[in-house]
Amino acid sequence: MRKHKKKDMYISYEKSYQSRRRGRSNTFANVILVVILAVLLGIGTYYAIRIQSGGDYRLNKEKYLAGDAELIPDDIISTPEPIITVTPDEVDDQEEDIHVEIDSREPVKAKGVYVTSRAIMDKRDALIHLADTTEINAMVIDVKDDNGRITFRMDSPKANEIGATTNTISDIDDLIKLLKEKGIYPIARIVAFKDPYLAEKKHELAIKNKDGSLYRDNNGECWINPYEKEVWDYLIEVSTKAAEAGFMEIQFDYIRFSTGKGMFEAYFGPLAEEKTKEDIILEFTKYAYEQLKPLGVFVSADVYGTIISSSIDAGLVGQNYVEMAKHLDYICPMIYPSHFSAGNYGVAHPDLEPYNIIRKVLTASKTKLDEIPEGEHRAIVRPWLQDFTATWIKNYQVYDGLQLRHQIAGVYSVGYSEWLLWNAASNYSVGGLYGD
Repeated sequence: MRKHKKKDMYISYEKSYQSRRRGRSNTFANVILVVILAVLLGIGTYYAIRIQSGGDYRLNKEKYLAGDAELIPDDIISTPEPIITVTPDEVDDQEEDIHVEIDSREPVKAKGVYVTSRAIMDKRDALIHLADTTEINAMVIDVKDDNGRITFRMDSPKANEIGATTNTISDIDDLIKLLKEKGIYPIARIVAFKDPYLAEKKHELAIKNKDGSLYRDNNGECWINPYEKEVWDYLIEVSTKAAEAGFMEIQFDYIRFSTGKGMFEAYFGPLAEEKTKEDIILEFTKYAYEQLKPLGVFVSADVYGTIISSSIDAGLVGQNYVEMAKHLDYICPMIYPSHFSAGNYGVAHPDLEPYNIIRKVLTASKTKLDEIPEGEHRAIVRPWLQDFTATWIKNYQVYDGLQLRHQIAGVYSVGYSEWLLWNAASNYSVGGLYGD
């Protein structure tokens, strides 16, 4: 109602009545107008919010498919996400602690054979045919061999500095391409601490006798010192180049100390007074895994089969079966029947009973690795089996397809499903392999 000025002391009731009627009419019209505007505004706001929040799925389909929408519409999921309330301090803590690691590597259940660098060149067609026609689906190929030589040209400063690279595998790119086209899983064999070539070139990295001379094993070969960090970096450099070439797994062999005569008198430097052989081999294993896993390759290691149950052997070579398994994707015990002494695991002559010795050793392996708590990382066991005849032992037999199949059956009897075959000449008993 309009306010009158003080001088308007006289009030005309007739005018006042008319004014009230006009005011009521205007007020009623205003109310209707306001209601209409409010309804329109409400409808507009509703649809604006729906579009803004992604509620209209049809208008925002591309956003949802791309994962960009902030809210999930009811027609996609009916159960709401729980609301989690955190304090600012908790938010800061979460930002520091949250780390999501996505492992894009695709594991392969490998049934493989060892292949020398010379064999992959000279016997390539036969080896490819073996994989084409049998259950073989992996090849462990020499990249850094027992002599310390690199089997193909690679841009490795350390290897090139000492002239370790060769051109034995002259077509590495074509080879890797062929293997992958054939569905053959390529594994790079990297011989670690048995490296006479590097030891002769760089004496400061070699194991020495206490008088300062180079240590030599029973074959007169030098070994490099696992306590030297420069040696670790060299192995990682070569492994990295192998990964870049297309190998999908790096497998370290001779990841241990020599067991040759005179090792008890060898000198490993001052660090050996603080850390045992097992300590240093385990540290290298951890280091290698941390460096190579981000490259998208799997990491494995060959270990003595006897270390599974013998702490004495583990200490001599520096291999701790359980602890190493915590920092590898695959652990590959070399459980050749001929390498076990008479009576081991209750088997009178292991080479004559391939099924029994394999079954008993791998049963011990399973028991040993069960020491790792459930839920913690442990390597998959992928044993090396014997496809050669050990004529140098007293109680031996000729190994062919039958003995090979007995060993494989021993692997399966314990619940393991992967295996590798060793033959130094890369000649394999086809009769013991199932057809593809």
